[in-house]
Amino acid sequence: MQRLTLLDAMRGTMCLARIALQSRGRIRSRYWQWRDETAFGNGRWPVSRAQRVRALIEYGAWVWRMRALTRG
Repeated sequence: MQRLTLLDAMRGTMCLARIALQSRGRIRSRYWQWRDETAFGNGRWPVSRAQRVRALIEYGAWVWRMRALTRG
């Protein structure tokens, strides 16, 4: 697992905030329920809350990097 730097954590958090704004705060929609189930196994995969938060921030940082690649 790659180390999450402070800059990556800040970028990931900003990207997650942007995604939340784009989805108008509906984080319990069908899409986000499906996303949660595919990422975390619908509660069958035992992970702590801290691990889930870290995974979400890592996802946000990954989205940030992918968007940066498309901007060239």
